[in-house]
Amino acid sequence: MKPMKRLMPRVRSLTWDLRGVVCLLCSMLVASPAWATSSATSDVAPAPVPAEVQYEITVRLDPVARRIEGRSVITANTPEELTLVIGRRFEVMHGRVDAEPFGPAVTMGRMRAWRILGHEKLPRRIEIHWRGELAALDTALDHHQTLGRNEPASGEAGTFLPDSSGWYPYLADKLASYNLTIELPAGQRGIVPGRLAEETETAEGYRARFEFPAPTGGIDLMAGPYAVETRTVRGAGGKPIQLRTYFHPAIADLAPAYLDSVKGYLGLYEKWIGEYPFTEFSVVSSPTPTGFGMPTLTYLGVEVLRLPFIRTTSLGHEVLHNWWGNGVYPDYAKGNWSEGLTTFMADYAYKERESDEAARDMRRGWLRDFAALAPGQDKPLTSFTSRLHGATQIVGYNKAAMLFLMLRDMLGQTTFDRALQTFWNEQRFRIASWSDLRQAFETASGQNLGPFFDQWLTRAGAPVLRIADAALAKPGSGSHRVTVTLEQGEPAYRLRVPIGIRTAEGEELHMLDLESARQAFTVDVRNRPTQVILDPDLRLFRRLLPDEAPPILRQVMVDQTTETILLPENGDARSAAETLASKMQNRVPKLVARKDGNGLPAVPLLVIGLADHVDAWLAKNHLPGRPDIMKEKGSAQAWTVRRPDGFTLAVVSALDAASLSALARPLPHYGRQSYIVFDGAKAISRGAWPTRSQVLKLD
Repeated sequence: MKPMKRLMPRVRSLTWDLRGVVCLLCSMLVASPAWATSSATSDVAPAPVPAEVQYEITVRLDPVARRIEGRSVITANTPEELTLVIGRRFEVMHGRVDAEPFGPAVTMGRMRAWRILGHEKLPRRIEIHWRGELAALDTALDHHQTLGRNEPASGEAGTFLPDSSGWYPYLADKLASYNLTIELPAGQRGIVPGRLAEETETAEGYRARFEFPAPTGGIDLMAGPYAVETRTVRGAGGKPIQLRTYFHPAIADLAPAYLDSVKGYLGLYEKWIGEYPFTEFSVVSSPTPTGFGMPTLTYLGVEVLRLPFIRTTSLGHEVLHNWWGNGVYPDYAKGNWSEGLTTFMADYAYKERESDEAARDMRRGWLRDFAALAPGQDKPLTSFTSRLHGATQIVGYNKAAMLFLMLRDMLGQTTFDRALQTFWNEQRFRIASWSDLRQAFETASGQNLGPFFDQWLTRAGAPVLRIADAALAKPGSGSHRVTVTLEQGEPAYRLRVPIGIRTAEGEELHMLDLESARQAFTVDVRNRPTQVILDPDLRLFRRLLPDEAPPILRQVMVDQTTETILLPENGDARSAAETLASKMQNRVPKLVARKDGNGLPAVPLLVIGLADHVDAWLAKNHLPGRPDIMKEKGSAQAWTVRRPDGFTLAVVSALDAASLSALARPLPHYGRQSYIVFDGAKAISRGAWPTRSQVLKLD
């Protein structure tokens, strides 16, 4: 189980749900060209361009009473028309623009906005005093509910004010620097992204001031009854970096190990990419099952932090986001490249360091996940902004990561790394697009990479490849010759297709440049060939054929056409089955009446029930019974079957209603598995049915 991959949707730096308000006010703004591009070619990083907008914020929080009060002064060095936004749950006590009272506000959804006319006199000064009541902290939410909740929430155990909730006033579509002071009751500590400039704690309360001098897109605030541990390390060039843990007392003993791990990741990525762009990094615990990454910190649930493997996996992913995503900002209007690049240089890189087989398993998982999507369910990478559900993760994280793998395979490690270092040096603290990335790789390689990027970024889906024919040909001098014909759908991709030629002495790998829908190749090998294998190491992103991709649970989770049969008719078992179906599919399931021997719908199917009913239903529908690998094991089981009509059947079986109810939290995390056995809520056995390669024998 790797829950952190699922728990880490990025906290968006720009609040895109405000576009309705901004459009209504006729003031849709784009980032200043100063942030968008750079012509720097030196290996020395340019100084960040000063932000044209500056926030000075003081906010007082009472977590028990769930009250917030704040004062802000916004200085804007721009003559253009602006839009000021704040969450509508907050009462504005006082507001002035250049000493004049605010005009009328426009309300839309959860936000309130004011139109601020353009003016040539600079700087502009906006003052606002606001207060309001925060939502109650709900620690009973599961991680999907927590991640999808944009409310500012507070309680004695913790406070989280996401930028997207509009908890402070800001200028829409404007990057800004800030100084922010937090005031809290004694026993509480707070943090926002940035440098901790001042901190005091007395019997009367806690006060801290944070600085973020570079232009950034938003501010998230966290607070809680934290025990703080600090360590100073030296980064590139001897720069001091403050590492901190803000942990709830129950996990304070984990702090030293987390600080050690963060230090290691900073060293890794400074050598790989360039200097760490900030002066600190903090790991902050949450009382809810959260998983967020922000500039200079990551915010993780207490129970997540307790998991022994988090320090060696997902923590590094969040540290790396301080380069990609929070150090260079994606141009979301043209596609978010940062999640794919971070997945490639963190999650996948750790697997490569572990072993060749571990890396191959991750690639296999990416391709199996993509095969689980129904045709048309995925979107081009240029339309990906953030993870909203399983399908967007499969595209925006996995497909994008494999794009970078294929690019590295094509250019070589040295050229690939040099391009990333150039990209970092030129674009830090600026908005950059896929085009800027492509330009960096073209400069480093001296190649025209337009066709490569165009086909992988602008097209939805993936190529479907098959070996149409393979045969022995008349041998050349001192060698054996094989003709291989490859086929793909139209319009054709331009692909470097790995082909394995198996001989009595082993396997030879050859790269074939496929540029049309059907193309024949001649390959010379040293020893007598016996078999031809398509992409034996799974290094090409493609849609696996049904025989190549074993059925996995994710297919019924992400496919919008999935129908669900609940075998319990009433009582606690029925309620537990309904809840589980909703959790697994992250939507209201399409329920259909149980069918006993009358034919099954021609769509993926999820069946949930108690063990005796499940066995009887499978028998009546002439379907394979419970797999031997899980018979008489655990309190609940889930498995997949490829039905004769080609669609996937997923079955969830439990001994009783309580065992079925225990699956609601853990089972949705195991989409990559073909089968899994639970003892209560604990997975005790799991796996995927074997992947079958496309192999043609040579006679």
